[in-house]
Amino acid sequence: MDEREGRSTDGGERSLTDERSTTLMTPGPTVVPPEVREAMARPIHNPDIEPGFTEFYGKLLEKLETVYGTSDDVHVLAGEGMLGLEASVASVIEPGDRVLCLANGLFGAGFADLVELHGGTPTIHEVPDDEGFDPSEVAALAEEGEYVAATMIHCETPTGLLNDLEEILAVLSDADVLTIVDAVSSLGGTDVPTDDIDICLGASQKCFSSPPGLTTLSVSDAAWDRVDAVDQRSFYASLEPWADVEPTTGPVGTPYTHSVSNLYALDASLDRILDEGLKNVYDRHEAAAARCLERGAELDLTPYPADSDLLSPTVTAFGVEESAQELHQRVADEHGILFGTGLGEHADDVIRIGHMGYAAEVDLVDRTMDALAAVLGE
Repeated sequence: MDEREGRSTDGGERSLTDERSTTLMTPGPTVVPPEVREAMARPIHNPDIEPGFTEFYGKLLEKLETVYGTSDDVHVLAGEGMLGLEASVASVIEPGDRVLCLANGLFGAGFADLVELHGGTPTIHEVPDDEGFDPSEVAALAEEGEYVAATMIHCETPTGLLNDLEEILAVLSDADVLTIVDAVSSLGGTDVPTDDIDICLGASQKCFSSPPGLTTLSVSDAAWDRVDAVDQRSFYASLEPWADVEPTTGPVGTPYTHSVSNLYALDASLDRILDEGLKNVYDRHEAAAARCLERGAELDLTPYPADSDLLSPTVTAFGVEESAQELHQRVADEHGILFGTGLGEHADDVIRIGHMGYAAEVDLVDRTMDALAAVLGE
């Protein structure tokens, strides 16, 4: 059975998953495919002792490198994506270091809180949450600020905005500023210029369609040099213990006992992506996003942001005049489909349709928009 089609092998109607009656069309966590759930139920290796785990883990990292499209080191941390955000900041920032935080949304601004938490001094370059960044403005800031690092978000899921990173990364590189990019909601769903990023962060529960619980990241040579130079003040929220982790022939030697069952699930998720082919995966996300925008236009819904160049292929946000919270609840109660609302100041005037990972399908978008149309029509 292909559960995305909502039909069992015996011809009976089924929901998107076996266990729940609600179809998840949220911008993460996303629905987990059956083979990924089955992989999570496998008997576990002892990761601290068995060479068999070393072989498995090495192959998993090779698959992850392919999905990342990078020659940099890649690692998987046992913790939800927020662990990666904090560890990346904690590992390269010392008290008093200046950090440039690029913010055109809730998560971009949130990086500044992590910088302050670890003793750094953030400078927030904030633009409206429906606009992108001007590379010339970023270049001017970087040249005059003596910043150790800069943080930014690729896909701001609260508003469905996808930042164009290439020029921004180039001007920061020219200024010798390390770059930390949260690509949690884009990696595996659209192209990410990973090799131009010093620390690129992902997570298992978004476009990978794996259970929450793992951070993925790539680390450049320049970032490792900085990690080595900084006096680390944490163990779990630090990248330093991972610097020498490289699967060979014996036990892999991760800094702590890894989340083996979650790794099995992630491995199955990566297999799904690589079997389909990255280009096909990206095209599928683009098609789902285009269909969502088309159906939204039929309902006189305006995308947020309105600039088509800033729209993410993994999540679409629409501004609504009705209460977003009420729409969200009625569609869930009456049609068994769960989408997201906005966050922060947009909690009640924006709805968000997640079409990422396993749920990036035109037919699922149609079912979601049919349900929304029925509620709006009433």
